[in-house]
Amino acid sequence: MTDQQPIRVAIAGEALIDFISETDGRFNPCLGGAVYNLARALARQGMGTLYLNPFSSDQLGQALMQQMLDDGVELAQTQAVQAVTSLAVVNLNDSGHPSYAFYRDGVADRQITSVQMNADCAHHASTIELICTGALALDARDEHVYLPWLSDQKAAGKCIVVDANLRPSVMPDLKAYRHCVHHFLDVADIIKVSDEDLLALEIPGQSALEKAHHLLNSTHANLIALTLGADGAWLLSATGDAYFGKENAALNIIDTVGAGDSFLAGLLAALSHLKPVGTPFNAFLTSLHPEQATMALSHAIASASLCVQARGCVPPTWSQASQWALNHSSQSQTSASVQSTHPT
Repeated sequence: MTDQQPIRVAIAGEALIDFISETDGRFNPCLGGAVYNLARALARQGMGTLYLNPFSSDQLGQALMQQMLDDGVELAQTQAVQAVTSLAVVNLNDSGHPSYAFYRDGVADRQITSVQMNADCAHHASTIELICTGALALDARDEHVYLPWLSDQKAAGKCIVVDANLRPSVMPDLKAYRHCVHHFLDVADIIKVSDEDLLALEIPGQSALEKAHHLLNSTHANLIALTLGADGAWLLSATGDAYFGKENAALNIIDTVGAGDSFLAGLLAALSHLKPVGTPFNAFLTSLHPEQATMALSHAIASASLCVQARGCVPPTWSQASQWALNHSSQSQTSASVQSTHPT
């Protein structure tokens, strides 16, 4: 990896082992977890990234920790804990789309408090711009940990990024889960959400795009990224602009594990590259030019495209994603051509 960058992103949430189903019935263990993948992907894109949760002292936890270090992530908790590592069983359908079962009681990555996370962020307060979480951190049972941390960081002027990345099938109380997720989205400045996430959240609207606009209008977010899998992605701005991108050609998809995490990392890295030095992140988002939004979306799509062509989550580097975006021009639309799709 490149030399250590100043810490610009602090991220908290699950780190676990994915046991991914094989065609012969066996399961292949892979390092994973959406937030873990996002931290790795951000670091590989050249973003100085601080991961806040601890790792287990067991063999699986040490493997997770070592991969983070190899990818250039800085660890806030370098001392391993005795609790075991989280596990997930991942079954892939014929199109490579995953479904999950989680084992997360008493696990290492949940041995964290909002006080500890705020203290660790304070060590890099002058350089941190982005605060990220999502996925299993949005569990109502952990709301008391992550939501106060996000609220404190937002009050400190940081840009809050929430990846909805819902797991409704493994939540014991779906109503409480939805309610909790909305609490997180209410403090977010950037939201990433998929068409499936919007469906699980029961957002009103006839289409995923209408639902995403409804979510944007009902929160304080400056930017929403809506991912549609092979059907592309949208960026929706609080200023009323919308941008669409999609790969021009079909990809050789191996599986989609980590695709959304790579997409979000690519988006945040591109926005960071485009943002003028010294400009607060949220101020930049409210003045985002169409060419900047289009470039950021193209880089995000390229990042996801590279990930789905590898087994498990293998996030691309900044140069790899940039080269893909350059060599594989994507279909795109800007706000001028999609205004009619906005809900009334």
